[in-house]
Order: sequence, then structure tokens, then C-alpha cells
Amino acid sequence: MYIFRLLLLAVIYFSLNSTIFTQSYSIKGQFWASGESVEDNFDIKSQLVYIPTLSLYYELSQDRIIDLEWAYRLDRSYIGDSVAVHHEKPYRGWLRYSTEDVDVRLGLQKISFGPAQVLRPLAWFDTIDLKNPTDQTNGIEAFRLRFFPSNSLTLWTWVMKSESDTLSYGGRGEMSTNLGEWGFTLHQDPTKTSQLVGQFPVLITGPHTRIGLDFRYDGFLGFWFESTGLFTENQEILSEDRHSLMTLGADYTLPLGTGLLIMSETLRSEGWSSKTNATTSNQTISAFMISLPLGMFHHFMFISNLDWDENNSYNYLRWSSTYDSFSINCM
Repeated sequence: MYIFRLLLLAVIYFSLNSTIFTQSYSIKGQFWASGESVEDNFDIKSQLVYIPTLSLYYELSQDRIIDLEWAYRLDRSYIGDSVAVHHEKPYRGWLRYSTEDVDVRLGLQKISFGPAQVLRPLAWFDTIDLKNPTDQTNGIEAFRLRFFPSNSLTLWTWVMKSESDTLSYGGRGEMSTNLGEWGFTLHQDPTKTSQLVGQFPVLITGPHTRIGLDFRYDGFLGFWFESTGLFTENQEILSEDRHSLMTLGADYTLPLGTGLLIMSETLRSEGWSSKTNATTSNQTISAFMISLPLGMFHHFMFISNLDWDENNSYNYLRWSSTYDSFSINCM
């Protein structure tokens, strides 16, 4: 039976930002409410989320700054009048020291990189989804250092704590050239327990290494690729211990109205055993997006995902109206 899902009220997003003491102290809050109706089901699914955020800022000298951010997420989901989910947890909690050359951050924070927009092989540490108008992502407990030796080179390094209190570590280099923006990422995770990695979850059993390579070019056309290799130390002969994911994407803005953006990405993933070199799983997915601002306040977006192997398509349509302190999104 075909189920048509209509999101009656997708998101109402409020933001309050009060800054005093010459921007040394900031209190802001983010609130959204959503409601979802499913055909042939009289119970409406709804969600209420509020994230209060406290930020402190202190300038040590002209080019040295210390700041911190603390945020807490309050989340309730309902089916009809009944509470289905009730979560309360820290959302952000980090301390940062920054200069012109160095940015050091410690605590529960967002770590995200890579040029892909919808199909993201490098979504190792975040849950960002372009279809989510709140642009929220889970944080990760980490020490992260970014070093800027020149205008064309950025170096990252990090140490992260997993849910099992195991420390993993890695780094990333980003280089800007005349050909475009390059990125190379390496991460080593000694965690022995099984875990799901990435936006398209890959089940990893035991310690593993992650390698990423990405590139973006902005010219007449925008073009990018983003790739990931996952290599586990599993010794089972028939087990998938090698995984590869790669996305190719391009976009172009047509001179229609305020600019009609057309974007397409295709992701190819494969899994195989290093003992047999036989591919045991593969998947190809394409995403197409059309985005058009309408005046100062309104925005139209359409995304279609096509699974070539399952011959299924998933369509997403959103109309957004954004004002100074809130936005309304119908999907």
C-alpha cells in the first residue's frame, strides 16, 4: 500500500539573542516544533525541541581570544497525546583559544568537513542533513587543533572520546590551489566494539582506519568529489573488512529570477573482504536538487534521491519563509 506522508507543520524556528557587556556575554535560544500526518493514521506525530545556549567571550589581546559555549537540548516527541520520546542531554560544551594562526577547542563540539551536500561519505562525526531546516548536528567530545601556516594551507588534528571511553585520533590537511580546494583526512579508531560509521551507515567491527580525499572547484560550473576508505583489522575470512564510498557532484546557477541553483550528486559504495577480494555489497544512489530564493523572505527547494539498485526514488519538497527571529517550513 502506498503511504503518502504530508508534513503539516515542519518547523517553526525561533531565535533569541541578547548580547551585553560589549559582546562578552551572550544568551540565545533555539526552539522548533513540528507536526506530521500520515495517511490512514489519525494520530499526528509531533516534536518540540528547545536548545538554550550560553556563550562567553574574552579578548586577551588584539589577536588572542578565549571563548566558550554551553548548550543543552530538551526534546519531546508525541504520538497523538502520548509522549513517545523524552530526551534531555548536553548539546554543546566547549572552551576555545584562538589567534590568527591557531584555533584550539576542547569539549563537546561540532566537527564537520567535506564539499558534498546531500550524499556525504565524509560525514564521520556529524549528522548534518540538508533536508533538515534546523541545520542541527550531534556533537562529539574531542580536543581539536587547527593551524593556519599560510592563507592557502590549513592543518587539523584531533583526539576524540567514544561512548566506550576509547580514544581515537586523526588529522586533516586542506590546501587551496589554482585548480581548486583539496582535502586529505586520516583517522585511526582502536575501538573493539562494533559501530556504525557515516551517513550511509557502514557496520565496522573492531579497530579500523579511515582515509578521506576530497576536492572542490568553483568556476563556470561547480564540481567536487568526496571519497572515503574504511579498513578494519577483522581477521574473519568471509567478513567485509574493506569499504569504499565516493561521491561526484556538480552544480550550476541559471540566471532565472534571483538565481535557480541546479545540483546533482552520485554516490557509489562497495564492500569486500581483503581475504577473497570479492565484492560482497554495492550501492549506487543519485541526488538531484533545485533551489530557488523567492524575494527576501521565501525559498523553494526540491530534492530527489534515486536508488539505482533498488529502483526506488524518494522526493523531498520544502517551502521556507524566513524572518528576523523565526522561520516556517512546509514539507
